[in-house]
Amino acid sequence: MKIYLKDNVIEAAKKRMHYLFSEFDEVIVGFSGGKDSTCTFHVALEVATELGRLPLKVCFIDQEAEWGATIDYVKRVMYREDVEPLWYQMPLSMTNSTSTEEDWLNCWEEGKEWIREKDPISIKENTYNQYRFKELFGDILKKDYPDKSVCYLAGVRTDESPTRFVALTQGATYKHLTYGRCYSTARQQMVLYPIYDWRLDDVWKYIYDNDLDYCEIYDRFYQYGVPNRNMRVSNVHHETAIAHLYYLQEIEPNTWNALTKRLKGINTAGQMNKASYEMPKELPYMFEDWAEYRDYLVDNMLPPDSQDKFRKEIARLKLKYEDEGMKQLNSLYKVQIQSIIINDYEFTKLNNWEKGPAVHGWRQFQVGKYHKQQLKNKYIYD
Repeated sequence: MKIYLKDNVIEAAKKRMHYLFSEFDEVIVGFSGGKDSTCTFHVALEVATELGRLPLKVCFIDQEAEWGATIDYVKRVMYREDVEPLWYQMPLSMTNSTSTEEDWLNCWEEGKEWIREKDPISIKENTYNQYRFKELFGDILKKDYPDKSVCYLAGVRTDESPTRFVALTQGATYKHLTYGRCYSTARQQMVLYPIYDWRLDDVWKYIYDNDLDYCEIYDRFYQYGVPNRNMRVSNVHHETAIAHLYYLQEIEPNTWNALTKRLKGINTAGQMNKASYEMPKELPYMFEDWAEYRDYLVDNMLPPDSQDKFRKEIARLKLKYEDEGMKQLNSLYKVQIQSIIINDYEFTKLNNWEKGPAVHGWRQFQVGKYHKQQLKNKYIYD
């Protein structure tokens, strides 16, 4: 049986954005220079034009260690007359997954030789008392728009990850909308993903059909045979982007040279093969199980402060998941091992594992078991 939808994805995204512009005092497009934020930006720009809401606020938080092609594209967007640029080139800290000696890149740190100079139109002072990338968005909205409701539009799509599908299709975030999350309920400040149901071919068809400008690094990725799921145009040294270092030194040698001078571990990572930063396919023979191997890595690979942090996270997950239903789930140990290998101090991979469909399904099963037992007890004792 075929199911015919009333709107195509572009029309659906436009309707969502029309609704969001009518609901919120401020609408800001979060921009990374990637293909998804490109589509989000242009659909929002079209709606803002129709509603007389120009210039459109566009936010880019510059992590310094960015592809040169990404910065060139961001600059073209930020200098448009129909855009109000919110280009932040201010101190913040990003994890460095290439070194255990220098765990962080303190972006735009005074006294250091930056990878490139700041742009004249950028916002250069961090007045938000927040230096972590993930938490920064909410703090910007809180400080700069204290008395306004704000919708922050971001280009996140569910077909990139089963985890995202679970997160963005279950449970209302704002009124009847599921595709986002809340920064502040009291101030009605949200991040919402209006193209969440677009597929990859929808994205590129929209860019092609409308002859849109986009980040040229995608063309180079395609020439190098990089899989679509690994084409990231943002920061090149954190836990989800480290594989790009193998291309950076050939595609953008000037960026590579500047980065190796700026941050420890980059050159070493670039000379090693990809497998060195991946989860081993087979358990090393000298360990009894994956948990023992994980504990060995914590004790011998991490500095003392990081050891304590990882041990606390391991203890939390053990308390939460390691009962009869999860003993066979070696994937937990493997994700912990991979997090240790790539210095994932933010626990990004572990958070994704917890939100993934396998674990989500297990939790739902446990809830069902609990309710069944409650009904059984009620029948027995009432």
